[in-house]
Amino acid sequence: MQAPLLQVFDLRRHFPVHNAFGLRTGTIKALDDVSFAVQHGETFGLVGESGCGKTTLGKTLVGIYKPTAGRIVFETTDISGLRGAARGPVVQRLQYIHQDPGSALDPRWTIGRSLDEPLATHTGLSRSERASRSREILAAVGLLPAHLDLYPHELSGGQQRRVGLARILMLRPRLVILDEPTSGLDVSVQATVLKLLRELQQAFDLTYIFISHDLSVVRITCDRIAVMYLGRIVEIAPAHQLFAGPLHPYARSLFSAIPRIGGKRVTDTFALEGEPPDAANLPSGCRFRARCPLAAPVCAEHEPLLTQFGDKHAAACHFAGKLEGART
Repeated sequence: MQAPLLQVFDLRRHFPVHNAFGLRTGTIKALDDVSFAVQHGETFGLVGESGCGKTTLGKTLVGIYKPTAGRIVFETTDISGLRGAARGPVVQRLQYIHQDPGSALDPRWTIGRSLDEPLATHTGLSRSERASRSREILAAVGLLPAHLDLYPHELSGGQQRRVGLARILMLRPRLVILDEPTSGLDVSVQATVLKLLRELQQAFDLTYIFISHDLSVVRITCDRIAVMYLGRIVEIAPAHQLFAGPLHPYARSLFSAIPRIGGKRVTDTFALEGEPPDAANLPSGCRFRARCPLAAPVCAEHEPLLTQFGDKHAAACHFAGKLEGART
């Protein structure tokens, strides 16, 4: 069997908390012992509430944030400690598309200059060769050569996302991390963007990590999905298995909140209670226990580990799958 394209081992990213006087008062464990693997050619989803660590994970994988601990193995090479010039070759093959594509583009640069910049920095192509590739990639994302002379503010949100895709495709990456690629778009534009992502994945042999809070989009887009809660993965499984039968109470609460025409109200199924605890002051044991309908004394004493339950399905819960009789 082919080795995973990306492997993450016990990854941690902690942020210090300081008071008004600059004194350290605590630590936010944005990522805490996160482990998973992504296979070549698949679309791997990351879902969870805001603040669960999805974006922090994506930015740590590409080196925007330095890992506090753990290993990131990309194409069989440990890249977690690479810095400066050593990261150059990695940057070309591992790319990240920001949640707000407009803010990721320099407002003073034309689209043509934004597309040319990564090629001028990371390749030895001539100016004419770079211009030719810019037109080629722009066409691949459904834009015209005339867009090269426009500025970001002259484009719609959907067009800005296409430019963001074009910019990272200039370096012919293998793995692309998509941070909320459909947020802020109306349904028709979302469908167009998702169709484009599938076409580009096939045309350029891409692997995706798809970060999103939109579960309906994740369901039809991703091959496998990891559910995150307060910096940890609490469940991971193929998409069809996860939606058919989530094992973790938090995952079930998320999926129960998906509106369904003619279905039960969310509050009639498995509504999630309360707010997440302070990330700088996590409870003992399971960090979900204060909101969990199955919480028991063991949950306060021991933090559950991510454990296999059948083929390719894992969950971090002492009572994984035992949701019968849970309070609503």
